[in-house]
Amino acid sequence: MGKIIDRLEEFIIGTLMAVATVVIFVSVVHRYGTGFEIPGVQDWLLEINMGWAQEFCIILFVWMAKFGAAYGVRTGIHVGVDIVINKLPTKPRAVMVQLGLFCGVLFTGVIGIFGAAFVWENGMAYETLSLLGSDTGAHFEGPTTPDLEWPTWIVYSAVPLGSFLMCFRFIQVMIKFARSGELPTHDHGHVEGLEEGEVLVVGEAIAIAEQREHAHAGLSEREWEKQHPAVDDKKEEK
Repeated sequence: MGKIIDRLEEFIIGTLMAVATVVIFVSVVHRYGTGFEIPGVQDWLLEINMGWAQEFCIILFVWMAKFGAAYGVRTGIHVGVDIVINKLPTKPRAVMVQLGLFCGVLFTGVIGIFGAAFVWENGMAYETLSLLGSDTGAHFEGPTTPDLEWPTWIVYSAVPLGSFLMCFRFIQVMIKFARSGELPTHDHGHVEGLEEGEVLVVGEAIAIAEQREHAHAGLSEREWEKQHPAVDDKKEEK
């Protein structure tokens, strides 16, 4: 179940990023394209309404940020000032870490509860009760977004969903730390494919990148090294 949630989280974040990138690209091309007086093309572009793109991408980025924050808790990519805590003895450090994680659980849980209540009263209750054929009572329909005219409660749903997911991630980290004493960490300076402590100059990095590219193209590593003996010599020196 945990892996399914992990993959779903990554899929949502990746999809939101991809869609936002495509929409922004199309919007920019459309904006500049309408400025060129090309017969037929300019009129066709002017007929296309892209005024909704900015609002749509803002919504995507809001959702991306909320789910990305939960992903950050799971992978340990959030920035934290822990130089003093790490210098404490083992037991006091464990207490302080658990206290910090508990504060994260409490904060995100409270935000999730208040966010859910806000979304419910901001139009979700009206929509849900109307769909079920029940009396809506004092609940109102709720506002809509200016350009897309979407119900705002759908947009604001990112707050409780992202907060509850973040709360769940904090609980996961708490349990893992209690069992193993380990926290998720992420080395921001690590380069994928580079061994720990290995340092490359610019020329070597480019050469290795070309080597891998040729390997993917069907040229074996040994054949490539024969064509580039200088890089092979540097490897032997190391």
